[in-house]
Amino acid sequence: MKFDIERQRLLSALQPVVGVVERRQTMPVLSNFLLETDNGSLLVTGTDLELELLASAEASVHESGRAAVPARKLYDICRGLPDEAHVSCELADQKLHIRSGRSRFTLSTLAATDFPVVDDIGETNRINLEKQTLERLLHKTQFAMAHQDVRYYLNGLLLVLRADRLRAVATDGHRLALCDAPQSIETEHEQQLIIPRKAVAELQKLLGDEVETIPLELGSNHLRAQIGAVRLTTKLIDGRFPDYERVIPEDGNKLLSGNRQGMRQALARTAILSNEKFRGVRLELSTERLRLQAQNPDHEEAQEDIDGSYEGAPIDIGFNVNYLLDALAVLDGEEFTLSLSSPDSSGLIRDGSDPHCRYVVMPMRL
Repeated sequence: MKFDIERQRLLSALQPVVGVVERRQTMPVLSNFLLETDNGSLLVTGTDLELELLASAEASVHESGRAAVPARKLYDICRGLPDEAHVSCELADQKLHIRSGRSRFTLSTLAATDFPVVDDIGETNRINLEKQTLERLLHKTQFAMAHQDVRYYLNGLLLVLRADRLRAVATDGHRLALCDAPQSIETEHEQQLIIPRKAVAELQKLLGDEVETIPLELGSNHLRAQIGAVRLTTKLIDGRFPDYERVIPEDGNKLLSGNRQGMRQALARTAILSNEKFRGVRLELSTERLRLQAQNPDHEEAQEDIDGSYEGAPIDIGFNVNYLLDALAVLDGEEFTLSLSSPDSSGLIRDGSDPHCRYVVMPMRL
């Protein structure tokens, strides 16, 4: 293997892939990039066995070949070179020799045949999505995914494909985020895919690129997306997602509405004196007064009357303030609504300007 490449082109191929390479691996080959050269291009692959990223870049290829190269070392070398540098790489005697200007580096390599790659995902369906649609769905829902929950199917984002819409759902058991996007999809029946949280995070990073359409290939156990010069392949979580539609409250007869930013700022101020562990804030709502209240074990207390309108019988209800803030943060409109039914029932947050997104927050006792 022998090739020449501009430093910026090499870095643009390494940068999106390095995030999937874990620093500590049980298998040494997983801390490596797989470099492949052929037909005037360099291919860079990284994987953790669950998620695989492959990026391509134009290069002057003098000799085709493949090798597994230490990922972090190669990335740090490339990042440390001058912006306008030119890089020459040659594989000889199981070493990768790198030259750039007056710099010389020699990296040990592993056999490319030991590097695990996903060639065929057993494609069962293919759809094309607008980048903005996928970006919006992920942004609106990903914050509600669980972190290392024993209910492994919650540690990801549910993607639901229907003939007339694409839906994203995430929940950690205490809150739920759901967002729909009208989309014509060729599918005879509803499909559900649970995408792991690491793949969701990498997808969000990649969607910043200047692309308009994202081809998605769906397999029985994998999802593959081509985003510009980067191909992402992830295993899907094998599990049954909870019946999320059953927990969305539709019987709320008490309605709070107001300015979203004003509510966020008031919640943030009140939360300063909330219990640091449970982060509880009480909402005291009536037609005469809308009040936020919090207190902590040191008997400190915060209280703030807020602007807005309220319809329904008086209610006192407690919520984890972080859950309210997270939901309000992803709304686009200036106005929000919070519908409630009782102090023991979940609240439903909606965007005043977007009927396609809903956020469910369970109450807490204070």
